[in-house]
Amino acid sequence: MTVDEAIPNLDAPDIALFEAVGTRRSAVAGDYLYREGDSAYDFYVLVTAAVEIVLRTEGGEKLIAQHGPGRFLGELNMLTGQRVFASARVVDAGDVIAVPRAELRRVMTTNPRLGDSILAAFLARRARLISGAGSSSIRVIGSRFSPEATRLREFLSRSGIPHEFLDPERDAAVEAVLTCRGLIPADLPVVIVTGAVLRRPTPGSLADYIGVSVGNLPERRFDLIVVGGGPAGLAASVYGASEGLRTLVVEMIAVGGQASSSSRIENYLGFPLGISGGDLTQRAHVQAQKFGASLVSPVTVASLQERAAHLVVGLMDGTEVAGRAVIAATGARYRRLDTPRLEEFEGNGLYYAATETEARACGIAPVVVAGGGNSAGQAALFLAGGGCPVTIVIRGTDLAKSMSRYLIDRIDADPRIHVKANARIVALGGDQTLRSITIATPGETTTVECAGLFSFIGAEPSSEWLSGCAALDKRGFVLTDRSIRDEDLDGRWDTLGRRPFPFETSLPGLFAVGDVRSGSTKRVATAVGEGSAAVGSVHEWLAFAH
Repeated sequence: MTVDEAIPNLDAPDIALFEAVGTRRSAVAGDYLYREGDSAYDFYVLVTAAVEIVLRTEGGEKLIAQHGPGRFLGELNMLTGQRVFASARVVDAGDVIAVPRAELRRVMTTNPRLGDSILAAFLARRARLISGAGSSSIRVIGSRFSPEATRLREFLSRSGIPHEFLDPERDAAVEAVLTCRGLIPADLPVVIVTGAVLRRPTPGSLADYIGVSVGNLPERRFDLIVVGGGPAGLAASVYGASEGLRTLVVEMIAVGGQASSSSRIENYLGFPLGISGGDLTQRAHVQAQKFGASLVSPVTVASLQERAAHLVVGLMDGTEVAGRAVIAATGARYRRLDTPRLEEFEGNGLYYAATETEARACGIAPVVVAGGGNSAGQAALFLAGGGCPVTIVIRGTDLAKSMSRYLIDRIDADPRIHVKANARIVALGGDQTLRSITIATPGETTTVECAGLFSFIGAEPSSEWLSGCAALDKRGFVLTDRSIRDEDLDGRWDTLGRRPFPFETSLPGLFAVGDVRSGSTKRVATAVGEGSAAVGSVHEWLAFAH
């Protein structure tokens, strides 16, 4: 018989274990153990009571799940600290055990069997919220042509938060939703979340409401601050938190970095059938939180200073967080095309990621991928697999200079993909959204139909926040350990009496990993390895300096 991971049953010893660390009480039919919109809730074990998980809608309530004696409540926000997305209402009176979140974490850490069962249930329940009736717990209402709405959807999707998108121009029923709340077109995009209405929110203000911003942190001092939530930063956070370091990760857009935009990674060790970048980084995200790491986004880092034996990270909003050590894992961002009307179409047909969100916007219309690296190849294959005719535009003569052989072979074998070499994009066309592009090759200029232009044209380091703090190479990538010149090491190193540890920069206690590091190999596996290994150097620094 197949066991449903979302609804495991606890045995008598498990219930006794939770009773020892929780509070047993009676629950009356009709009581709510927690409600959607609550900022926090306890972990509940049902001893003799039965509960329905429900979601409020315009017409009343929507049933999400039912749980009876021997089961437990909660989903992934129990670990992430996000607001509650659905309510738990008692339908059969009985006893329940309320367990504080801190005690739940301790049980999950000290009892691997039980911890794995609970975590698997949380993950399965979140997946059902995202794909099922629970997706309406957050509704983004706006035009498909709105860059602001696109950014909100991107943040929610990449953060693994359940939501649905409603476009008033396509769905006549949306007007009733807006009217009953007194909303007008000027208010869009709107996010309706746990009963609250957020007019024209930014991803930052939405994150603050949901509970994943810096303002929701219980403390501002950490052993380790990881700046950047891509594969390198997530690996560092997993190893740092699992080894007992109070760890914080701050990410500028959404956890996952550029890797989360990869539709399929097939050369990552241990995944012979491949895995999407989004799935890989989401698993790492949960893994880090399982060990107690705090992760916040979207957060833009503005500066770094030394103060009172700490490295103080200054954020764009003026907030500061302090760490005994800092790992820079801010990666590299794709360069922007040097083409007129670029800003006009960003988010309206011009994209820097190829995920389900962007693919749905394009349908099966022709698209163009600019770039010849692995990310471009993965995007082309993903889009072609969805039915889009794809044109890859590269400046060089062939793909072999920058793309893995297995991707080139698949592109060559796919009749829906055409490669234009020695080419560049010189013009963009369209009104509200991108409709065409003009491609120049030696001796010829052609204009082609295009519902989506996906840009992957090389990388620039995200190292501005380190200017004046750490030595950089000529291209702006961060120098570490053996690549640091003697003239970049000031008097502090004479006092310390040592050279930089592996991955350490010219600023003691600051480390750099992944794509932002000078000389790094721009691959997901390399970034994960560097992020993991750097934690060993962090431990050396903490032991040496303190």
